[in-house]
Amino acid sequence: MTIDGNNLPTVGAQPALPELLRSEIRRAADYARASRSSATQRAYGSDWKIFVAWCEARGLESLPATPAVVATFLASEADNGLKANTVGRRLAAIGYHHRQAGMDPPQEQSGAGAMFEVLAGIRNTLGTRKDRKAPADAGALGAMLATITGDDLRAIRDRALLAIGMAAALRRSELVALWIDDVELPTEGLRLLIGRSKTDQSGEGAVVAIPEGRRIRPKALLIAWTEAAMDAARQLNNPLISFDGGPLFRRLTRGGELTADPMSDRAVARLVQRCAAAAGFDPVEFAGHSLRSGFLTEAARQGASIFKMRDVSRHKSVQVLSDYVRDAELFRDHAGSRFL
Repeated sequence: MTIDGNNLPTVGAQPALPELLRSEIRRAADYARASRSSATQRAYGSDWKIFVAWCEARGLESLPATPAVVATFLASEADNGLKANTVGRRLAAIGYHHRQAGMDPPQEQSGAGAMFEVLAGIRNTLGTRKDRKAPADAGALGAMLATITGDDLRAIRDRALLAIGMAAALRRSELVALWIDDVELPTEGLRLLIGRSKTDQSGEGAVVAIPEGRRIRPKALLIAWTEAAMDAARQLNNPLISFDGGPLFRRLTRGGELTADPMSDRAVARLVQRCAAAAGFDPVEFAGHSLRSGFLTEAARQGASIFKMRDVSRHKSVQVLSDYVRDAELFRDHAGSRFL
């Protein structure tokens, strides 16, 4: 029996399982899907559609797919200009969908070795260096915040969103997942409860401290947003759009009215790019991750230790953080500074 609500065991033409068990199997399938983050599931879903379309155009079977078919697909994707990391994700998505269907993934079939050799050749040819977006460090973020003028609800929200995203080194998915009850206001600044993240799929949670600050002032900007949102909710007089609980950063209507819905992570990315462009930066070089990398870049530049940086970023490994520190110290006490 596979964990798939659509593939239940049958006896003749009739289901062999009572409806209660069918429901439980569907719930098990839901939990299996939840083993991957929503962002990963979206990426895998897109990758799988691309593979299925590629197979259909060539009269090939996509489920189950042989290692030879997958190897040819990966090579085709590489020739179409995809980066090696994206090609690798395509393969992971194909394997994931095979497992979800209760079939052996191509990675575990006979002949998989040749497929992995093709993938290794793609990586050696194209390289696997990540395309880093520009960090919204203290200087860049200050310039971006200055482009958000006015005291309307959208401006107040957007300033708070950028400041909190950078100050807590949040991923955009974590930023829009914050709830009002996740925020505490001690005298020193802010405490945020991060309920679930990319590196915390089990949902153990983590607390991130944000000092009150004197330049960006994330606490003051967040308080300004919560007070404005509470006032807007009272004026609407709609119990469904109360600001006593629920998402912290809300979607606004085109007219700027408060809703009960959280912002989308894509809206965060668009806001970052829009403010970067208004501040005179190339918006293509910025993304939602620029807030998180901006904090780490600035912290390393100011001499923060890797362990203090990890308290905020919650990285499982210090390798990524050491890259930020190394970048910040490239010219500091350079070995050739005394003779070049």
